Amino acid sequence: MAEELSLRERKKRETRQRIADVAMGLFMLRGFEKVTVAEVAEAADVSVNTVFNYFRTKEDLFFDRQDVVVENMGRIVAARPPGQSALDALRRDLLAAIDARDWRYGINGGASDFFKMVAESPALANRIRQLHEQREEYLARVLAEETDADPDDPTPRLVAAQLAALTRAVGTEFLRRRMAGESVETILPSVRAAAERAFHLLESGVGAYAVKPA
Repeated sequence: MAEELSLRERKKRETRQRIADVAMGLFMLRGFEKVTVAEVAEAADVSVNTVFNYFRTKEDLFFDRQDVVVENMGRIVAARPPGQSALDALRRDLLAAIDARDWRYGINGGASDFFKMVAESPALANRIRQLHEQREEYLARVLAEETDADPDDPTPRLVAAQLAALTRAVGTEFLRRRMAGESVETILPSVRAAAERAFHLLESGVGAYAVKPA
């Protein structure tokens, strides 16, 4: 029974990923607004109902990894080792992501194509603003839990806002230069240095906040 469930879940994940990949291919080829869910279903060889079983909206098809985006920073903070602050955990993760060209912070070779489609669609632009807000809210909840903050204490929300804004600004700077035609190899060293400076500036203010006890 366990093997049967495992096989079923694996097939469901594979189906979901195939639909998302097909959808993104169509979006890149023709633009988000010009592709219908019915066309995605036909190209993926599934029914429209099957698409909506996996993706509640057309925007969800585009942002198929939105849960990772929303929860990433909070999960990094929650998993930090004893003695490490929230700021330092996120600094290490962001710098490692820059070095690895990890998509989680929008710092990779395909970011310009992705965000060009976002800029061309009001629906996608609105959704990405919502994702930024949800990411900040999720991080604030984690910080509140990790510090056992009082429900009326605004500190977790204030700290989350600063950390989320920092990572967003670093990603935006990378994207700005990428859209201007610079190569990834040219951009990454200076963007990494800018991220280090930004974290250094925040450290004097919130660097000692949310240090996990031994």
